[in-house]
Parts: sequence; structure tokens; C-alpha cells
Amino acid sequence: MRRERNEVAGAVTWGLLAAWAVHDAEEVTMVPRWVRTQVPELRKRFPGVPEPVWRGLEAVDGREFGTAVAAMAVVVAAAAADGRRTGGRSAVYRSALNGFGAHGLVHLAQAAAVRGYTPGSATTPLVVLLFTLWSRGRLRRAGLLRPTRPRAACSAPTRRRPPLHGGRSVPALAPTTSYAVGCWCETRDDDDRCVRCPPRTARTP
Repeated sequence: MRRERNEVAGAVTWGLLAAWAVHDAEEVTMVPRWVRTQVPELRKRFPGVPEPVWRGLEAVDGREFGTAVAAMAVVVAAAAADGRRTGGRSAVYRSALNGFGAHGLVHLAQAAAVRGYTPGSATTPLVVLLFTLWSRGRLRRAGLLRPTRPRAACSAPTRRRPPLHGGRSVPALAPTTSYAVGCWCETRDDDDRCVRCPPRTARTP
């Protein structure tokens, strides 16, 4: 089936489930062993951490952890499926993708805090963060993410402003408009979208 211009491929949507599976396979494999071998050492290195925290870590059961991961798999699969169904437009899918990337940053912070390996930190830079950045790039190219650069922001809808001399509009201070990021648009169509956007050095009123 031919993909619409403002849709993304299945690798972007179903890829979230695949990347998550690779990442969580590491966690399921390493968590029990890591807890058994590293928690006693960490308890000595960080005596200021409350004892209930260590006891909670030591109480982690591999079977219970696996069950929690399986339940999370259902959630991620549903988000990926909704993303595929909508061609990447699904807010649920995009929220899951952003959460996946944020989850990777937490892993890196944990590894930095203990100055060593933590379960999930190995696949974070190679799978979690790379996939998140790649997918967000594909969504942005398809016009499904808000632009982050001033020039790109010209395609975003803005509220109409009272005209001044020559039919130009007054730049407002609304943070959601292209004017807020320094883009001056001379002409707008019926949907209030920029038709022509000169360079940022263009003459202003």
C-alpha cells in the first residue's frame, strides 16, 4: 500500500516495539544477577542511602520482574500498533516514543551515579537513544512533529494579526507563533500559513 506523504514507515512505529524488546531483554537477563552481585558493594560505597532502598532492591524477584516486563510489552505493542494505524500521528505512540527516550536518559544517569554498569545501560546509547532520535527525525520530516528551527516554524499555523503598512502583520509575542522564534512572513494564505518566508535578516516594520 502506498504511504501518504505525511506518514511514516512501519519501521518507525513497529520499530518502537522492536527496540524496546531488545532493551528490556538486557534488563530481564541482567537484573537478578546485578542485584545479587552489585547491591552489597553499592551498600558499602553509599552508606548514606537509606537501608529500605537496599532491601527493596534485594527483594527484586526475577519472575516478578519478568511479569512486569510482559505487562509493559502489551502497553508498548498497543502504542506501536496505534502509531502504525495512524501513520505516526497517534499521540499515544509519540508519547510512548518520548517516554522510551527519557527512560534511556534515566539509565545513563543511573550508570553515572554508580560509576559503572547498571541493567539497561548497555543498550541505551546503541538502541534506545539512537532509535528515538532517528524516529523523531522521521516524524519531523513527515511534518508530524513541531519544528524546532526558526525557518521550519514558518509552516506552523499562527493567529491572525492586524495589518500595518503594505499588508504586513504585527509580530506578536505568542510563544506558539513563528514570530516568537524570529521568522518574518510576508504573506499568508486562507489557512493563515506562511506562503513566503524571507531570511531572518529581512526588513521588519
